[in-house]
Amino acid sequence: MKIPLIAVIALSAASLILPEVVPSTMAEGNPLEQQILKLAPQADTNGDGKLSEEEDAALTQKILQRFPKADADGDGALSDQEKQAMIRRAAARAGQTNGQITEPGLKQAEGNQAPTHAGVKYGDHERQIFDIWLAESETPTPLAIYIHGGGFRAGSKEKLNQGVREDLLEAGISVAAINYRYMSKATPLPTSHHDARRALQTMRSRAEEWNLDKERVAAFGGSAGAQICMWLGFSDEMADPESEDPVERESTRLTCVATSGGQTTNDPEFWGNLITKLLGPDIDPSSLARPLEDITDPEQARIAAWGAKTLEEANEKASRHTALSLISADDPPIFMSYGMTPDAKPPADQGRIRGWVIHHVDLGTALKEKTDALEAEAHLKYPGAETPYPSQVEFFVDKLLKE
Repeated sequence: MKIPLIAVIALSAASLILPEVVPSTMAEGNPLEQQILKLAPQADTNGDGKLSEEEDAALTQKILQRFPKADADGDGALSDQEKQAMIRRAAARAGQTNGQITEPGLKQAEGNQAPTHAGVKYGDHERQIFDIWLAESETPTPLAIYIHGGGFRAGSKEKLNQGVREDLLEAGISVAAINYRYMSKATPLPTSHHDARRALQTMRSRAEEWNLDKERVAAFGGSAGAQICMWLGFSDEMADPESEDPVERESTRLTCVATSGGQTTNDPEFWGNLITKLLGPDIDPSSLARPLEDITDPEQARIAAWGAKTLEEANEKASRHTALSLISADDPPIFMSYGMTPDAKPPADQGRIRGWVIHHVDLGTALKEKTDALEAEAHLKYPGAETPYPSQVEFFVDKLLKE
């Protein structure tokens, strides 16, 4: 069965899997311990109303793993002073509800931290801009670049989750968020991909000015942004060492990638089979298609979306920009997250069917199967799945900060 690519590339913004706020711990019985128990009673794993040495040690290890800069003096442990500072930061970041630390998603309600540099231009178009927040450090810091979703026709850098950004900054990882030109008849795909590449190279070109380690750069995003992240991560080096433009001489390679609800293929046959599996044989795949401006015919919209002259050319261009076609054994590790289990039933709300299909975990499973065959590193998280990393934050801390 053939399904037009346009039926699946008009993506909606996907929610990021947010990390759990992990509090600090105190020596048993002192006032700081009581603060912890009030803020986060889940730290008391055995429910005896106090923190044992084992509970304290376990939580301290989690904090050091996720927030290495909490150990201000670098001695590999957390002093009471360092723990108190951690409590203050956790409470300030997470807020309190009934005296307890709230879920990280509620961080979005807090005031937004202004970027260190806002609206930095990397091209002439109004959407060729990015914001960057620089982590405080005497030595060059890693960088994580957020690429928004929105079906290549919506979304913005402001979709960056504040809680994720703050957790990365606190861990010592600088963060950037980019805009890119939307897909249109005038700017077909892969214009969006190429904009992201240019933004990445621009940041690398200013690494010395911004105290960035250009050898430790990651990308993360959801849906359409996830597609771009994987294209950057799994493409061979795209720098042009002979270019007269110094920005184009900068590397495009990444250290690691994290995605949410990402589409790992644009293959029509794969999508036809997936739709049949999930929704049954009676569903018309073209019913999931969206027009491109005034083009309503799915095949013609697909051709226009990729700036092609024929359907075959559009297919070939699409294939060159998908993870399943690009991935090789020497590519960087990826952390993928999806919002449903492999055996989940379609939502009853018909208005949610399309979004559920185009962000389905089977897309991640397909890439995980291929990376396993290649013996490449990939982690697939969905409800109930066991992974070494609870969230993308821990994944980035491990891949960007550990030697």
